[in-house]
Amino acid sequence: MRCIIVSDAWTPQINGVVRTLIQLKAELESRGHEIITITPNLFKTIPCPTYPEIRLSLFAGKQVVKMIEAARPSAIHIATEGPLGLAARRYCVKNNIPFTTAFHTMFAEYVKARTLLPLSIGYAFLKWFHKPSKCLMVATPTLERALKERGFDHIKRWSRGIDTNLFYPREKQLQDLPRPIFMYVGRVAVEKNIEAFLKLDLPGSKVVVGDGPQRVMLEEKYSKAYFLGIKEGEELAIHYASADVFVFPSRTDTFGLVLLEALASGVPVAAYPVTGPLDVIGDAPVGALDEELDRAAQKALKINPESCRKFALNYTWARSADQFFSNLSPFDPSERGRPKAALQPEGQRTMDPNN
Repeated sequence: MRCIIVSDAWTPQINGVVRTLIQLKAELESRGHEIITITPNLFKTIPCPTYPEIRLSLFAGKQVVKMIEAARPSAIHIATEGPLGLAARRYCVKNNIPFTTAFHTMFAEYVKARTLLPLSIGYAFLKWFHKPSKCLMVATPTLERALKERGFDHIKRWSRGIDTNLFYPREKQLQDLPRPIFMYVGRVAVEKNIEAFLKLDLPGSKVVVGDGPQRVMLEEKYSKAYFLGIKEGEELAIHYASADVFVFPSRTDTFGLVLLEALASGVPVAAYPVTGPLDVIGDAPVGALDEELDRAAQKALKINPESCRKFALNYTWARSADQFFSNLSPFDPSERGRPKAALQPEGQRTMDPNN
């Protein structure tokens, strides 16, 4: 199959959405599928207001149309609701081409945190964006229930995986820092609620791995914490494994891929009992979920690291790719110029992920 994935989030951004799509692409290509990505690095871009690390593609509409028509795909997946996602959606709707979408981030909550725009407006836009999608993919049952309560439909599950060959228990580094080490990994941005972690009265050291628009302010305000910047690949894996507890203060993540990376590294998790941690961890003995985050962090110190590793091994990119592939809405690219219908009616399609 030749599949187009359209995403406004791509390298050099470092976040869960980008890592998920890169891993998905690699897994599907290893099975013989052709995955074509339409991403900001192919366009002229400007920094997103209040979040310059995110690049917004300019005047993308005509170019997106040309790319889709030149590729002649048999499936189209729109991963994000940004300029590229909007351009692809417009083309598909206009030409009656089936496509799928995904709910990767709490877009409305993020916009409210940065602009104070009411949630009702944000969710009205999201419902409009995803309504014509043949399938809205979500990572967790909690998120699925929440979206259904807000009137979203055509929802199917698409979980995440973990590279257990990269993230695994290792000898702990950062020996110059007082133990225990409580670590956060991710974007340093207001929607991640990092200050809730930095305010905690905990023994040992608080470590922040990552970068973002809040870093300078938080680094000045919390001078006793250690801000280590962005880490990638092997270096990132070493830092994960060096922690004693992974603290996840976000209340707005739809999944939290970093949770799995920490657990695969043998590091227990402390988090709030919200979407993401509730679904990934739940009542499994690999983390502590509590509205009192300091209490959760202290409980997590007592958790067996071996249990964390064993738990994370249940999440594979192969299984994630199977789910994604079965959720696609394929069409016959030979019906061009403009394909008008999926090959089979929604709900009757069966696909072998290995073909």
